[in-house]
Amino acid sequence: MFGDVEKLTEKANALLSDPSTDRNLHLERCRGSYESHCERFALMNPNFCRQYAHLYAERLEQQRVFVLLSAQKKWGSRIPVRKLSELTVGEKCVVVGTLFKHMELKPNILKEVSEEHNLLPKPPRRTFTDEADTLILEDEVQRTVLVGDIDVLTSVTGVIIAVMGEEQEDGHFRVDEFCFSELPAQLSRPVLQADAYIAIVSGLNVGGHVDTMLSLQLLIDYLTGVLGGENDQAEVASITRLIIAGNSLSKSTNDSANKTKYVTRHAQADSVEGVKALDDILLQLVASMDVDLMAGESDPTNFMLPQQPLHRCMFPQAAKYETFHNVTNPYEADVSGIRLLGTSGQNVTDICRFSGNDDPVEVLEKTLLWGHLAPTAPDTLACYPYYNEDPFILTSCPHIYFAANQPSFQCKNFEGPAGQKVLLLTIPRFSETSTCVIVNLRSLDCHPISFEMRAPAANGIDLDVDK
Repeated sequence: MFGDVEKLTEKANALLSDPSTDRNLHLERCRGSYESHCERFALMNPNFCRQYAHLYAERLEQQRVFVLLSAQKKWGSRIPVRKLSELTVGEKCVVVGTLFKHMELKPNILKEVSEEHNLLPKPPRRTFTDEADTLILEDEVQRTVLVGDIDVLTSVTGVIIAVMGEEQEDGHFRVDEFCFSELPAQLSRPVLQADAYIAIVSGLNVGGHVDTMLSLQLLIDYLTGVLGGENDQAEVASITRLIIAGNSLSKSTNDSANKTKYVTRHAQADSVEGVKALDDILLQLVASMDVDLMAGESDPTNFMLPQQPLHRCMFPQAAKYETFHNVTNPYEADVSGIRLLGTSGQNVTDICRFSGNDDPVEVLEKTLLWGHLAPTAPDTLACYPYYNEDPFILTSCPHIYFAANQPSFQCKNFEGPAGQKVLLLTIPRFSETSTCVIVNLRSLDCHPISFEMRAPAANGIDLDVDK
């Protein structure tokens, strides 16, 4: 509906026509069913006095069953399953364990030590992969180096894997084949009688140095039905809810480096102004539609995953509306029977930094195949030290799986081995692209809408009126 060229031309002609005489036109926002599943990411009684070894042990324990099922389907039951301590040289077997990627370029405490002793630190890097990286497989009691038919570059630490091969005389395990966890079952998609949409936007970066308020106001006017003609308003009324997927506030509003502002008498922190501006924006949106506000890397909440919802007291205006929902990151919910799962993008960005995977949508697909939302946590991605659970393990296959705050919009239709169909989405930063993504819940079609403002060329005319 939104991407039809003929209808877009018809809309443009309608905007140039005489005003409608129908004063009884009344449009009501489409309201689909909604059920949140974010409770598994909520920290009820947080305890930070634990080691991360418990998290890795729990991840291996929970995913081992599903990895062995996948291995049995792929290689049959004739090949024995061994622990690393039970390996014998030359025996072909299957071993299940946790991958650890040894990386010489990975940041560590030595950088801070070198700075303390006035030594020259290593230059900052965008990625930390190197040809000398090695893969190590670790189970409950032992570890071994993996060689053979396995790609070191695209692998990351924390993935539970089953490898089939044999131990060599030098103690290394030669890999012939490997497999990951089975993709979990997917709920059947409901048959919707009419088109229903959701809008996803990320990276508003309110309070930043880049002025995007005009584009942002156009987005607000569009979603609230102020922008466009009657046909546009009828289409926008079918957007059931908006998901703001993290980084709503700019990093420049972080006052940790500017604590001296608090000692001045009349100065006010940038974060206060930024939160007030965001509250004004949310007020316009929640007065018209349901809004789910996710936390992000630059937002004022806990830094490590899972990030808890932004406190409602920060938004005194928007919090008065029942349509305002502050949710966790990661985010999981059923909208009109369609299962949505997504993050504010830290998991995908971190995997891109520590592997040869530089395509965000391909990284999303890999996390599905790995059966884990954030395998690099807690090694290179901060997360809560869980003791007897790992909430990032995929327990059900979503219909829509997204990662926000990415460089550009991408989409891909993924089909699992058991017929699971998943729409993979990367949501671009609005502050850089002025782009929002619209998803049709009935057909799972999607497309971006750009609100970029481009100034017309001056043709050599001096527009400075002060001269």
